[in-house]
Amino acid sequence: MATLGLRPHDSGFPHRHLLGIEGLSADQISFLLDLSESYVALSRSEQKKTDLLRGRTVINLFFESSTRTRTSFELAGKRLGADVINMSVAWSSIKKGETLIDTAMTLNAMHPDVLVVRHPDSGAVKLLSEKVNGAIINAGDGSHEHPTQALLDALTIRRRKGRLAGLTVAICGDILHSRVARSNVHLLSTMGARVRLVAPPTLLPTAIERMGVEVFFDMRKALEGCDIVMMLRLQTERMHGSFVPSIREYFRFYGLDREKLSAAKDDALVMHPGPMNRGVEIDSELADDIDRSLIREQVEMGVAVRMACLDVLTRSLRRNEPPGDST
Repeated sequence: MATLGLRPHDSGFPHRHLLGIEGLSADQISFLLDLSESYVALSRSEQKKTDLLRGRTVINLFFESSTRTRTSFELAGKRLGADVINMSVAWSSIKKGETLIDTAMTLNAMHPDVLVVRHPDSGAVKLLSEKVNGAIINAGDGSHEHPTQALLDALTIRRRKGRLAGLTVAICGDILHSRVARSNVHLLSTMGARVRLVAPPTLLPTAIERMGVEVFFDMRKALEGCDIVMMLRLQTERMHGSFVPSIREYFRFYGLDREKLSAAKDDALVMHPGPMNRGVEIDSELADDIDRSLIREQVEMGVAVRMACLDVLTRSLRRNEPPGDST
């Protein structure tokens, strides 16, 4: 579930943490997307920084390396005026035998306002949220969820298509290991989009149809009439065994190129959460096509969405402080 605890309802987002998209209502998702729009405008202005979170501390706690997501959260926090600390734990305390609970107790003593957490194990972020006093944002936990990625994807789509409801979105590739796919399925379905999943049988979770999606093994059929084609990275680091015959065979059947994209609508747009394996999930020329590809725009929207999430999860703190302590 997405939450633990409640905030005052006038915030538009009554949750203490953002652990996932599952459990959020359409109104709450729309609230986050609408707020993100204002931060797109701020990021594009000459003066990109505000002191909204002056005096607040944001810790990026990454048990997995991720330059893209961590940098996006760091920039978001700094543009809001927060003190941002990056902690890469993969090669430090955890390697010495410190448990997740030990880490939580240590961080509590530092009194952070927000912890942004990425962890290789599904459910680890939820466990951490039960042990700390500050707000938690899930920056990706195992194969479970990656809520801010789904929000930035939705913002990108909504800005280009004007809506989410009624669109047909195909999510293609390594569904089995993808937290991005799960968060997007929850969000798009909640917002009224039609979701198709396409992958080889070895890269699809069991009984995935229960999530209300359509499942395809033939990519060309899956893309027929689609508005958005969302490609996923082939996550070889999570694969133990043989899931695809070869990279060449994978691209032949499930890599996106212009020939396969021609089955979609003429104005269909292409997305990828990154980092891309060019020539594996997507043809390089198509990835760089400014008329069809939204990949660069996704990166920009990521900063705005993360600013919005940091904003809403610290609102009760700002309401309860003495006047003059923060803007």
